[in-house]
Amino acid sequence: MSADTARWDDTDFRARVQAVLDDFLAEQAVRLEPLGPDAERLLAEARTALSGGKRFRAAFCWWGYRAVRPDVADEDALARACASLELLHASALVHDDYMDASDTRRGHPATHRAFEREHRAAGWRGDPEQYGAAAAILLGDLLLAWSDELLRHCGLPLAEVAPALDVFDRCRTEVIAGQFLDVSVQARGRADVDTAMTVLRYKSAKYSIERPLHIGAALAGAGEETLAELSAFGLPLGEAFQLRDDLLGVYGDPSVTGKPAGDDLVEGKRTVLVALALDGAPAEQARELDEALGSPLTVEQVERLRRIIDDSGAHAQVEAVIEELAAHARTWLDRARIDDGARGVLHSLIGAATRRVV
Repeated sequence: MSADTARWDDTDFRARVQAVLDDFLAEQAVRLEPLGPDAERLLAEARTALSGGKRFRAAFCWWGYRAVRPDVADEDALARACASLELLHASALVHDDYMDASDTRRGHPATHRAFEREHRAAGWRGDPEQYGAAAAILLGDLLLAWSDELLRHCGLPLAEVAPALDVFDRCRTEVIAGQFLDVSVQARGRADVDTAMTVLRYKSAKYSIERPLHIGAALAGAGEETLAELSAFGLPLGEAFQLRDDLLGVYGDPSVTGKPAGDDLVEGKRTVLVALALDGAPAEQARELDEALGSPLTVEQVERLRRIIDDSGAHAQVEAVIEELAAHARTWLDRARIDDGARGVLHSLIGAATRRVV
């Protein structure tokens, strides 16, 4: 592939990553065949968890590499390394859906719900919900283990992979600790804007863009100065990316997102959007929003809460912050001492990451 922006085909890249993941799961199917049909059911759910999606993490890893080393000697090996981040992402989603008690993911039943339904339909012994929970935990763990395996054995020389593995270790630690911070914030039922931003940064923003850039750059032999320049670009973009996700969790079209209307409100997510709304709304409306979070909501109730958020100014504030962060990312991307072709593609990815509808 050329580093020329005009020749960057994101559809082709997504297909390439999907092919890598399909091949990897086929390899795992051979290993797990002696375990029989139960292992095949777990693999089938892994295939569902790894289908679809924008593949942003793989793309930022790819262009993190190309930013440092424009010419790729082994594109297949690099594609496998990039695809490892999609296994990490799938792991986080499977665990996250269970912890949030989500019913759906991309229009399909969430993993814990799918296995719960199987248990109930088969009339097995024990608690169907507990069975679904166990399956989701184990599948998430398996996907996490596989992410390390795919990166470690991507096909690039081990001397090149080792620095990337160090970054990958930090990335996984950040994701897991950030997830626990999120769980704790939901349990306490309160979060100011600063706390909500910390959750956003460590649970999602860093592992969505900054760390994939770092992993790709580390594979290409980047030094600390280059990694720091990529952070100056990638971290604000990751924050803008997640803020857009938070808006979609409240305002997204279910037919596009594959999630119910106002899903983040039903799940009681204490996002930056919610924190700003609670700060900006009149006391009575703030109390109404706060008490409604985390409870079953009708479509009419979701619309009512959306109006409260809009009237508080929080929706407009978050849109403004997204634009500000994206502009900050562009500025630092222009200053980075990287390949100009890669810079052009990364500029196009800023818009794709912050203006999406799913």
